[in-house]
Amino acid sequence: MGARTQDAAPALLSEDELALINALQLSPRASWTELGRALDVDPVTVARRYRRLSAQGAAWVGFSPGPRLLEQICVAYVVIDCAPGTTAEVARTLGAHPHMVTIERTATGHDLLATVATRDLAALSRYALDRLPHLPGITAVRSRVVTHMFTEGGRWRIAALAPAQRARLAAPPAPPDTAARTAGATPVDRALVAHLAHDGRIPYQTLARQLGVSLSTAKRRIEHLTRGGLLRFRCDFARPLGGWPVAVTFWAKVPPADLPHVGQSLIRLPETRNCAAVSGPENLVLQATLHSPADIIRLESQLVTAHPALDIADRVVTLRQDKLLGRLLDPYGRSTGVVPADLWAEPAL
Repeated sequence: MGARTQDAAPALLSEDELALINALQLSPRASWTELGRALDVDPVTVARRYRRLSAQGAAWVGFSPGPRLLEQICVAYVVIDCAPGTTAEVARTLGAHPHMVTIERTATGHDLLATVATRDLAALSRYALDRLPHLPGITAVRSRVVTHMFTEGGRWRIAALAPAQRARLAAPPAPPDTAARTAGATPVDRALVAHLAHDGRIPYQTLARQLGVSLSTAKRRIEHLTRGGLLRFRCDFARPLGGWPVAVTFWAKVPPADLPHVGQSLIRLPETRNCAAVSGPENLVLQATLHSPADIIRLESQLVTAHPALDIADRVVTLRQDKLLGRLLDPYGRSTGVVPADLWAEPAL
């Protein structure tokens, strides 16, 4: 997908488009018929609406690491300082790195906040200590390792559907695949994940052809990854165009004994996008998506009122998100390209 002109701000997403996005958040690979039935729209209209959104980079279906994969890999929030005038170029350089899952330019405290994922702590150490500090423009790198991920952004919903519509998309949970919980990713899995990063709704037959495997193998590997909790499909969209232009990261201190309870409570908030226990003096990070800057104060007040033991040390506002789970973004949050995350590759030095 090529670069777009920034001469004029694009139109905000319509209510019908937000309803489709919400439906895809609930069931990312549902058929056009299933989606149309939930939205009370004919399947042809639903398909045409999604293709338009996809072509504009305004919405897309990809994947998230599932809970079992998050237990197997190493994830860290990495704070990066840059030399004056180099932040944009550093963000572009880092956007091409497969271990840089998400990149945000921030308002205060530091220049970049990145989410990094590697296959283990040793690989993270090589990347954060041996590569990043030596890249042009980077002056400091500080990593906070995730010790437990309470929730990640793939579970965030925009609630644009009525309860009855949501119920039509609800599906009974598939039986778990316990073998996938300990098995590593095969070469086919790694190639499959790269294709799904570009298009999470890719038909099984097309995926099988591109991978050079049988249709049954393609379906079986996706079922293995999803039922085993290694992979979860998700629908993302240009949040500033959908009415959620504000992203904030709260760094907080919580007594260790209270951390599980507080973390589980925070993930039930509709604003919560990511919530994790991390290493460092602030042992909890909460990332929220909001409608306006004024909502930051409201949410912070709500947090400390509900959890007196929660001490918010810092709140960092995102000025621009350059990358979201492998998707390169323009200033309006639209997808302009994909750099698939390869969590298993050795970081290049």
